[in-house]
Amino acid sequence: MTAPCGPLERRYRRLLLAYPRSYRRAHGDELLDVLLEGAAPGRRVPVPREAWGLLAGGLRSRIVHQAAGSTWVDGLHLGVTAVAAVNLAALLPYAQALPLWTALSALALLAILRGRLRTAFALTLATGVKAVGLAAALQPFDVTVLPVAPNVLADRALFEQSDPVLVAAGYAITLIGLVVLTSPRRPVRARSWWWWAAAGLAAWAGPGWMPDDTAYPISLSRMAVEAAAIGLGVLAGYLARDVRWALASSIYLLTVSGDLVLHADELTRQHLAYLGVLVLLTTAAAFAPFRQQRHCLD
Repeated sequence: MTAPCGPLERRYRRLLLAYPRSYRRAHGDELLDVLLEGAAPGRRVPVPREAWGLLAGGLRSRIVHQAAGSTWVDGLHLGVTAVAAVNLAALLPYAQALPLWTALSALALLAILRGRLRTAFALTLATGVKAVGLAAALQPFDVTVLPVAPNVLADRALFEQSDPVLVAAGYAITLIGLVVLTSPRRPVRARSWWWWAAAGLAAWAGPGWMPDDTAYPISLSRMAVEAAAIGLGVLAGYLARDVRWALASSIYLLTVSGDLVLHADELTRQHLAYLGVLVLLTTAAAFAPFRQQRHCLD
């Protein structure tokens, strides 16, 4: 019969959850034994420095674990995932008026996340045709009342400040990426469920940080999600010495830059600051994997 765990062991086990499951299976018990043997008698909680070391080591291990397989295939898939999440975010505020097409967009993202690339291509193509049609005031597939009114996530009609070319570009980048990944077929990893949260936050039009009369508004919530995602890519590239996150960030930056170029006459200081943050982070992601190693002197 296994002896019950003490409070210190339970807390160590919780901290070890920071490591990937495969690592815990291979080294978890061994690491736990070392930690318990080195702990002072009667201690019930880990030393703060020790706890921080476990969390930091677990994060590093998870990032390095993600840097497996083909760099460019995984980077392309990650970039396609990001663009697909933004495509879904554009429709989420209009889910009540467009339940079918919002659901198909969500299914397309789900298929991309789970690596079902051919299914994702078909769903993305159908949703893209409908979205571009609505942006051009056309009625492909079914009749939709225009303008499409938003729900609580937004305050403007669907594609009111957009352009059919921009909408088509977002879906075209996703479709091209899926074609490259499926011809010939290349296996891709399943993605995190956190992409659903990212899509939801990017869909929210608030909190506002641009003037009310801005013709092309960008919400602070979307900027925060984008900066956080690319910032994590910088950290991952730095720790894993891998450029897949830089490739994904560049694909996403291409999509954002197209939107800003077509609204060049309407840009404000906030737009330029927004673009500057994304360019700076993407550049950092490109250079982070090539950080100089420290050399010890004999």
